[in-house]
Amino acid sequence: MDDLLRQLYQDRSSNESTLGIIHIEQRSKFDSKTDYFDFLLLVIVSENENSWETKHYTYNGSKVAMHLVTTDQIHHWLLNSTNRRMVDWLIHGKIIFDRNEYTQNFRKKMLDYPDSERKVRTGVEFAKLIRRFKDGKALFHEGHYLDAYNQIVHALHHLGRLAIIEHGFHPEVTVWEQVRQIEPEIYKLYSELVTGSEPIEKRLELLLLANEFEVVSKTKLGSAHLIDLMSSKEKYWTIEEIKQELGIDDYSLDVSILLEHLVQKGYVDVVKVETKGKNIFHRYYEVSKNRI
Repeated sequence: MDDLLRQLYQDRSSNESTLGIIHIEQRSKFDSKTDYFDFLLLVIVSENENSWETKHYTYNGSKVAMHLVTTDQIHHWLLNSTNRRMVDWLIHGKIIFDRNEYTQNFRKKMLDYPDSERKVRTGVEFAKLIRRFKDGKALFHEGHYLDAYNQIVHALHHLGRLAIIEHGFHPEVTVWEQVRQIEPEIYKLYSELVTGSEPIEKRLELLLLANEFEVVSKTKLGSAHLIDLMSSKEKYWTIEEIKQELGIDDYSLDVSILLEHLVQKGYVDVVKVETKGKNIFHRYYEVSKNRI
């Protein structure tokens, strides 16, 4: 198998755009992190026709997948936490080719998790947490308990990932194993929701109260990136200016409900500016003077 893998990656390693190659082996027949392939080759490239290209091979009964991924795509996945298998591959895979130690340095940077990147990722997760929690709360009060349950489970996932990022780690596939070690109280909330014996209505009622407390306690942390951004100029902001400045689709998608949460909690003030219409005002935003 080593000879086969060498044949597959030798041509790639000679290409100047290839920065590193990582080898991942399936750990057990139940390991889905490799999509049930026996071996993976993650080829990190500076540029490619497609930002993510996949090739499948078979050899003597073994299945091999090769993923050619640009550095921009990897950064996008890490920032948006949309491909947590990639975190596992990058951290735990075996480096078999490394141009000018690019891959080693990239892995070290991931493990160090710079404050600037962590603050942005925290903002994204907190915005998603607010969205899921508010939606779940609304569905609960409307009597849609199963839909509320689904939203609160997702809210707890975002809360769990937020806790992991707060402690300086990237969320991996086994998020709740990470949370169990880092924030056992949050792990307990999740466990009570999914394994509790009480009626679903009662479990949701208790979890909504606990979640409310967690959301409030995480507001300063979760809003730090947005508050810093809004503090970067003296003039107030339009919602469109904020969305454009964030530049991350997953962040912009939930920023309106995040802003409303920050207005309610006194972190952001609303500035009303008259329009041409009678008694109609533009709604702009600025950081509360009490928070500066």
